[in-house]
Amino acid sequence: MKRGFWDEERNVGETLMLVVTELAEALEAHRSGKLCTHGDKVAYFESDDLVQGFKSNIKDTFEDEVADAVIRLLDMCGGFGIDIEFHVQTKLMYNASRPYKHGKNY
Repeated sequence: MKRGFWDEERNVGETLMLVVTELAEALEAHRSGKLCTHGDKVAYFESDDLVQGFKSNIKDTFEDEVADAVIRLLDMCGGFGIDIEFHVQTKLMYNASRPYKHGKNY
């Protein structure tokens, strides 16, 4: 709400495609070798200006784009009232009861 993304009602298709867009950006970053290294993280934390440190060392990396996808998913869950913690916990418990690779090759 603070940044205006939920000022108006949103639809499921739009919010899911925003997640897909972030995942596509993650793929392109990975394909381009834009990865966040340990050195990048150290440089970020040692920066006098964390905003500039982020822009210089982390922004648009694979990890940054994956974080964007997670943020979009969590935002969608909040906007649509999905108790994602409950659903993740129950899915993990269910998956623990399933066979290795769920009986598939991959």
